[in-house]
Amino acid sequence: MADFNIGDIMKQAQQLQSRLSQVQEEAARKTVTATAGGSMVSAEVNGGLELVSLTIDPVLLDGDEVDREMIQDLVLAAVNQGINQAKKMMADEVGKLTGGLKIPGLTP
Repeated sequence: MADFNIGDIMKQAQQLQSRLSQVQEEAARKTVTATAGGSMVSAEVNGGLELVSLTIDPVLLDGDEVDREMIQDLVLAAVNQGINQAKKMMADEVGKLTGGLKIPGLTP
């Protein structure tokens, strides 16, 4: 039977937790950009899943017949795609540290 020291295990767990927090903070500062409608709408989302910026091509807003529903759909598509990309980015960053180990609340 292998000898183990619970103190060493706890110390390693605390180090992993500290490193995970650091990785999450670093990833939260990174951003991803997603587009919809052939890049007519773009959304930038950070690793904290916050919308950082939203850009709508002025062409969509020109003219007498602005299609509000289409613009709303494009915005939703770009933002949702950005959120999904940011989630994947965070999971990839955490996965590098944990070696692919699924940790509830940190990995999808």
